[in-house]
Amino acid sequence: MSQSTKVLRLTDPVSALKGIGPKVAEAFTKKEVSTIEDLLFYLPRKYQDYSQITPIAHLQPGQVSIKVTLSQITARRVRRNLSITQALASDESGSVRVVWFNQPYRAATLKTDVEYFISGNFKLTSQQLSIVNPSCEMAGDPTLSSGRIVPIYSESKVLSSWLVRRAVAQALLLIHSIKEYLPSYLVKSAGLISIADALQQIHFPESNQQLAKARRRFQFDELFPQLLANELTSQERRKQAAIAVDFKLDLAKSFVAKLPFKLTDDQRRVIWQIYQDMGKPLPMNRLVEGDVGSGKTVVAVMSALMAMAKGYKVAFIAPTELLARQHVSTISALLKPLGLDDHLVVLTGSMKSSSKRSAVLKANKVPGAFIVGTHSLFTSQIDWSNLALLIIDEQHRFGVDQRMSLQKRAGHLPHFLSITATPIPRSLALTIFNDLDISRLKQMPKGRKPITSKLIAPSEQSRLWKSLEAELQSGRQLYVVCPYIHARERQKNIAAEVIYDNYKAHFNTYRVGLIHSQLSQKEQTTVMDDFIHKKIDILVATTIIEVGVDVANASVMIIYGPERFGLAQLHQLRGRVGRGQYQSYCYLMLSDTLSPPERLRRFINVDDGFMLSELDLAFRGPGAIYGKLQHGRKIGNMLTLDDHELIMLVKSAVAEFIAKGEPLAKYSELAAEVESSQQLTYLN
Repeated sequence: MSQSTKVLRLTDPVSALKGIGPKVAEAFTKKEVSTIEDLLFYLPRKYQDYSQITPIAHLQPGQVSIKVTLSQITARRVRRNLSITQALASDESGSVRVVWFNQPYRAATLKTDVEYFISGNFKLTSQQLSIVNPSCEMAGDPTLSSGRIVPIYSESKVLSSWLVRRAVAQALLLIHSIKEYLPSYLVKSAGLISIADALQQIHFPESNQQLAKARRRFQFDELFPQLLANELTSQERRKQAAIAVDFKLDLAKSFVAKLPFKLTDDQRRVIWQIYQDMGKPLPMNRLVEGDVGSGKTVVAVMSALMAMAKGYKVAFIAPTELLARQHVSTISALLKPLGLDDHLVVLTGSMKSSSKRSAVLKANKVPGAFIVGTHSLFTSQIDWSNLALLIIDEQHRFGVDQRMSLQKRAGHLPHFLSITATPIPRSLALTIFNDLDISRLKQMPKGRKPITSKLIAPSEQSRLWKSLEAELQSGRQLYVVCPYIHARERQKNIAAEVIYDNYKAHFNTYRVGLIHSQLSQKEQTTVMDDFIHKKIDILVATTIIEVGVDVANASVMIIYGPERFGLAQLHQLRGRVGRGQYQSYCYLMLSDTLSPPERLRRFINVDDGFMLSELDLAFRGPGAIYGKLQHGRKIGNMLTLDDHELIMLVKSAVAEFIAKGEPLAKYSELAAEVESSQQLTYLN
C-alpha cells in the first residue's frame, strides 16, 4: 500500500505524515514527540492573535490584520544589498501600500485575482504610512497565520511553528480516535468539552472563546489526577497506624539549653507541631521548608530525640554522600552534649563491606539508633520493624519505589518528615500538596549578613577577577559553578572543564579544584574534603554542590550561565556562601551581552527564598520547580494555580468520582497519572 493511501493510526511515527522527513522526525523526537498521538498533545506555548480584521479606512499605527486583494505589484533593486517589493492592498473601505524589503520572490508569487490575509506593522516609512514586511497568506488555508489566532510552538532550527502547524493539521484527522481518559459523566458534570474538540480548538482556535474552553479542558485534565491522588492518599493514610511517640519535656529543655545558639521562634513553633503529630497513632506527613541557613537540621534532630528516648529507630536519608557526611558532622555535634552521639550510625554506598556490616550490626543492636545514609539505607539489612520516624532531605530526589520498600520492611507506616530548602509557592502547596502538612521556617539566625548579588557581563570579567583576587588574598575561598561538565558547541565558556583550566591559568598561585558527578564517589569526597580543610582555594563545580555543603570560609559564589537555572536553584547555590562571619558575594556571569532576563534582574534584588519561589512559579511554571509531572500525555503547563474557580471545580469532580465507588483501574490512563502524582506528595 502506498504512503498516499495508507490508513494512519495514532501509534504511527510522525514520519508517516506527509512532509516529515528524517531530519524533521529527529527534531520532533528531541521534543519528545515520536508518534502522531504525541504530536496531537504537543501543545502551543503561546498565541498571536491576528483574528481581528480591520478595515483599511480604520487602520491605526501598530500591529494590524487586513483582508484584501492586491494590485500594482512591483519589485526593484535599490542597491546591491537591498531590494523592495511593493503592492497596493485594497478592501471595500480603501487602500494601503504594502512593502517588503529583501523579499524579491514576493512579486512572482503574488496574484491579483485572489484574497489575502496580511498581518504586520503599520507604520511610517519613507514619509508614507505602509504595512512593512507583513505575512501575506492566501485566505482559506488553516495552516497559515493571518486572519486568525495563530499557535506558536516550541521551535528549533529545524522545527518552525509553520511546519508544526502543517503536521498537526494532518494529525487532527485522527482526533476522534483519541479516547477520553476521564469518565464521561465527569466531563459532562464539569461542563467540559470533549478531548477531541479540545485538541481541535487548542491547535486551531477560531475565537478566543474557543481557546478558553480548550484551555479549561487541559487545565482540568492536568489538575484532576493530582487532587484525586491527594484524596486517595489521605484516605489510605487515615487507615494506617503509626508508632505514637510520647513527648518528654525535660529532654527537650535539656537539648535546647545545651545548644550554642538560641532557637528562632519559627523553629520552636515547627518543632512543637512535629511533637504534636508524632504523639498520635496517625502517621505524620509533614514537610518543613526553610530558606538556606534557616536551621532545618536542628528541627530534624529535635524531632528525632523523642523517638530515640523510647528506643525507636530514626532514619535520616540524604540525596548524596557529600550531604550525608555533612549531616553526620552536624548531627553528631548536636547530640554530643546529651551523650547521644554514640547512637549515630552512618551507612553509605561507598563504604567497604566490612564497614557496612558493622554499621548494620550497630543499627540493629543500639536502642534508639539514629541512622544517617543515602539510598543504601533502602536496601540495607537493617531491621526496620521499630522505625518510628523517617526524615528525608530533599524528598523530590528519591523514587517512590525506594520509599515503599522501606515502608514494607518496617511493616507499618512511620512518621514522615521531609525537609527542603526549595520553598514551595503557597498557591502550589494549596493545590498539589494539600495532603502534606507544611511548616515554614522564615526567620534567619541573628547576625547573618545578607549576600551581595550582582550581574556580570562578559566584558567585566577582568574587573571581577580583581575582586576575586582580593577575597583570595584575605584568605577566603570561592565556588565557581557551571551548568555543564564538558565543552559543548557554542557553550564552551560555561563548561566546568574549560572554566577550571581558565581559573588555573589566571589564578596560578592558588589551588584550584574540580568536582562533578562523573568523578567517582571517592574522588568527590577527596576534593570536597580538601575544600573544607582549606587545601583548595577555588572549587570549580557543577550543581553537585547545590544542596547542603557547608563551608563557613567560602565567601564568593560565581555562577556561569545563570540563564540556564531557575530562581530556586540559583538561590540554593547562593546559599552555599554567607555561612560564616564574612561578607559574601554571589556573581551571576552572563553568557552574552544581551539584556539579562527580567527574572535574573529580580533575583539579585531579592534574598527571600519564599518570594523567589513565587517568582519562579510565575516565570517558569510549577514543573520547573519540582520536576516534570510524569503525565502519560504531555499537556504542558497550562495550569494556573491561583484559579480558585478551577480548583473548586476539580475538587467537586474528585468527590463525585469517589462517591461513585468505581475502581480506578477501570480508567487505566487516569490510574497511571494518579500513581505518578502520588509520587510527589507522599510516602506510599
